[in-house]
Amino acid sequence: MIDAGDALRAALARPAGPSSDFDLNPGIRPSADKPLRPAAVLVPVWLRDDGARLILTKRSSHLKHHPGQIAFPGGKVDPTDATPEAAALRETQEEIGLPPDRVQILGTLPIHETVTGFAITPFVGLVRGSFDPIPEAGEVDEVFTVPLSHVLTPARYAIERRRWMGVWRRYYVAPYGPYYIWGATARILRGLAERVGA
Repeated sequence: MIDAGDALRAALARPAGPSSDFDLNPGIRPSADKPLRPAAVLVPVWLRDDGARLILTKRSSHLKHHPGQIAFPGGKVDPTDATPEAAALRETQEEIGLPPDRVQILGTLPIHETVTGFAITPFVGLVRGSFDPIPEAGEVDEVFTVPLSHVLTPARYAIERRRWMGVWRRYYVAPYGPYYIWGATARILRGLAERVGA
């Protein structure tokens, strides 16, 4: 059976198309005169004895951007961050207590443009050994894991829609138990699932 790390390395070596909140909504586009703000997230794959699992967060319901949503750990790239990768690792440590030296970065996924004006660079990283998440108070309500096999199976994804700013917006979803994985997080993961299965 192929190792999860090997499968991810092979997937990251395959070609990838663009990724954005607009893939399913060609009629909705951000303002051309408003530059996208750079952000970076970690797609942390935890290699455990009971199988590979993806670490995700449930954002605080009090946040300005994406309150209460399921998300990767990460955030805006600050001027003090040497690189987007450094930003992703810094934010991950702040949000869930995972030290950067515990993460082996395998590569990046396509930059994802969001409807809220961010250009997100996702970094896929492996985490080994024991880890006790520490949710950042006020930012993260919960840290949880999902079997990697769940999010790497294209059949787990569906397309749903809701009204947003007066128009219908379509988006990917990949629910797992009580967790409603959708929007940018689901789109990024679906892109990875397609490359794993290619």
